[in-house]
Amino acid sequence: MELHGDLPAPTHGLLITHFLTVRDVAVSRRFYADVFGGEAVMEENPAIVKIANSWIIMNPGGGPTPDKPDVILEAPQNGDRTSCFLNVRVADMAAFYAHAVAKGVHFLTEPIDRVSELRCYLRDPDGYLIEVGQSTGLIKGLQAKPSPGPR
Repeated sequence: MELHGDLPAPTHGLLITHFLTVRDVAVSRRFYADVFGGEAVMEENPAIVKIANSWIIMNPGGGPTPDKPDVILEAPQNGDRTSCFLNVRVADMAAFYAHAVAKGVHFLTEPIDRVSELRCYLRDPDGYLIEVGQSTGLIKGLQAKPSPGPR
């Protein structure tokens, strides 16, 4: 796929980006650039950080617009309930974990071996949940045991 520079603007076909409604664009932009080794390709309005083969797009919340007339965008109010999260795959969990901790990131737990992968979670400055995982057993055909149902 050919792009217009480092912006998520394909010359043909499509690509997928992830948009986050954030409280402080500068803080979120620095977080994604520093923790995930991204590059800010736009500072704001919207902020765009290119990370590997993906882009995170960030802007403050706001009221309805003509193209989304009944939608209000806002950052998460309660991080204990979520319906989606960013899923990041790394080649070396130990190296990523050490790098992120050195940057001040607080993880919900240390990486846990789930047979198919090493996995842990963190939150960004707005409380968005981010899974970070390294495929281990999965590449050998091993799958994790099913998680228990909802509490």
